[in-house]
Amino acid sequence: MPLSLDSSLTEAVGAKSAGLLSRAFGMATVGDLLAHYPRRYMSRGELTPIRDLPLGETVTIVAEVRRVQSRPMRSRGGRLLEVIIGDGQGEMSLTFFNQDWRERELRPGRRGVFSGKVGEYRRERQFSHPAYELFDDEGDADARAQEFAGRLIPVYPATSALTSWAIQKLVEQCLTRLGDVPEPLPDDLREREGLMGARDALDGVHRPANEGHAYSARKALRWHEALVLQTALAQQRRDVRALAATRREAQPGGLLERFDAALPFALTDDQRETGERIAADLVAGWPMNRLVQGEVGSGKTLVALRAMLQVAESGGQAALIAPTEVLAGQHLRSITRMLGPQLAPEVMPTLLTGQMPAAARRKAALRVASGQSRIVVGTHALLSEGTTFADLGLVVVDEQHRFGVEQRETLRAKGTSPHALVLTATPIPRTVAMTVFGDLDVSTIRTMPAGRAGIETFVAPVAERPRWFDRVWERVAEEVEKGHQVFVVCPAIDVAAKGKAAAEDDAPEAAAEEGGSGPRWGVAQVAEMLGRHPAVGRLRLATLHGRMPGEEKDRIMQEFAAARVDVLIATTVIEVGVDVPNASTMVILDADRFGVSQLHQLRGRVGRGGVPGLCLLVTEATEGTPARERVEAVAATLDGFALAEVDLELRGEGDVLGEAQSGVRSSLRLLRVVKDQALIALAREEADRVLAADPDLARHPGLADALARRVTQEERAALSKS
Repeated sequence: MPLSLDSSLTEAVGAKSAGLLSRAFGMATVGDLLAHYPRRYMSRGELTPIRDLPLGETVTIVAEVRRVQSRPMRSRGGRLLEVIIGDGQGEMSLTFFNQDWRERELRPGRRGVFSGKVGEYRRERQFSHPAYELFDDEGDADARAQEFAGRLIPVYPATSALTSWAIQKLVEQCLTRLGDVPEPLPDDLREREGLMGARDALDGVHRPANEGHAYSARKALRWHEALVLQTALAQQRRDVRALAATRREAQPGGLLERFDAALPFALTDDQRETGERIAADLVAGWPMNRLVQGEVGSGKTLVALRAMLQVAESGGQAALIAPTEVLAGQHLRSITRMLGPQLAPEVMPTLLTGQMPAAARRKAALRVASGQSRIVVGTHALLSEGTTFADLGLVVVDEQHRFGVEQRETLRAKGTSPHALVLTATPIPRTVAMTVFGDLDVSTIRTMPAGRAGIETFVAPVAERPRWFDRVWERVAEEVEKGHQVFVVCPAIDVAAKGKAAAEDDAPEAAAEEGGSGPRWGVAQVAEMLGRHPAVGRLRLATLHGRMPGEEKDRIMQEFAAARVDVLIATTVIEVGVDVPNASTMVILDADRFGVSQLHQLRGRVGRGGVPGLCLLVTEATEGTPARERVEAVAATLDGFALAEVDLELRGEGDVLGEAQSGVRSSLRLLRVVKDQALIALAREEADRVLAADPDLARHPGLADALARRVTQEERAALSKS
């Protein structure tokens, strides 16, 4: 009986192999395995005589088995199988570790094709664990050899328990028994784009005849991914429009109009345009789902506050969830200050965090539950079962990449189809916005408010110029002498500590890439060093990191904001939202251990008032390395949107999308949001066209089938909560 894409792997490859695939990659069906595409292909190369084999190259030879010997290995345990083969012009050895069973088929006199990477042991050529195919019929040996040599070898993402070679064999088993495959692409699209059918594409990607065949197969499968994802997002946009939401209209002379009249400055063009779109969303009759992205300090909080006031006018409540206690506290102070003494008592902004004293938290929760507080700011405490709202009309998520989709949905579930506004100061490339946030309307604030003095950024390559390290601290002291304040950021809390105590909860984005030894600088080490420094040690120093109690973090930030601290030594806990206009200088140690967007976020903490900003990126990364490229890219421009594109190129979309977009990430196997941006745009148009003519996909069963298989209910939930 033929297999289908929905057939279980147990049925297709047996319980043992199915168990390995499940544990290694979470696979359950034949479709899961066949969507595990090769990451590259190796060419077996031309048939080469043994005496001419080049070291280090992957080659193919035709030879005969001459001798076979199995012996124990003294140094590492287990057994070594050594097979000597010859082609009449020379001999070489094949070695296999703990695979004595091969002795039964690699018998002296058997001929075949052998392929592998040429190594050398005791000045003799050898293959270690080569691929081979033995001939049954000597008459076809030459033809079989040529065909074997010309075929591409797929290389799969693998594990130590499940090698690429083993995966190839399991894929081959499934493809041999696979029946018809539903066609997700409309016929006219396939014809227009010159795409092969779905069944042929699976054959072509896993066992291509040549590189052109592999390219055509991958092109068709990229279209599959793009259309399935864009159709899922288009369905989500349509489903949101089908929900009913309470209209939240601004009234003449109401809170919003009074707030605008009291503003001491004019809104920027981008702020005004974004505000008008949000105002229209709030009266549309279905839930707003809008992402507002903008540079650090571009005024996103002001735009969000205006939306909150529009909701508050109708008696509704707005909840702003922030990723840290420090940021939540600052948001509350900033919102209260912007509202002023007239409006603040009317909407009663209230802070609700997990580390508040029990009595204060109970009092705040009562204000929220009764509807007395119409603007609520908090952290994860807003998600707890004990937090209820009288009429939650708007959810504002600050720095959305810090929250998992389940957390965001938990907050939205506390109201009846509330409007949602997502803020991010991490600029998102257009293709990522279209791919990951395709179900959200995206607004961008590019223009900065007037009066910003700007920031200069310099790289301090201390491995090449060690004396610059001293100059960094002299510069810090000079800035404080001018009456300014300084941030010093480290990638860890304490590099001398072990395990979790050493690191911040939010580890630097690039740390995982570095491997080897950990970061050089932690908050503890820098505080000790600067305390002894002749120029900096006499200044008022303080430390801040994510493992401090919330009250202590808030106290230190308030002291820094009040200019009672000169130099704040911190981890990335200060990355988002911290607003200290008098802070002029940002020193980032081990800068190469941070991602591009993270460095840009940190840099945005200075140059926020009339004081010119200075950012010093201290690194030991050597010139020409990817780590150094990241740091230099940040120093080269202040344009966060340009840096977002650089970040995408340097790190790849898998890292940029983030774990929270789990459904999207698992759907992107071949599609690359940088290289395939034109294809993604076409796929979005095609998805809209298909759904407009066939909303239930009754006439597109292959696409419906692919959606059901590739975008599971869990993934669909992830999309809906993005």
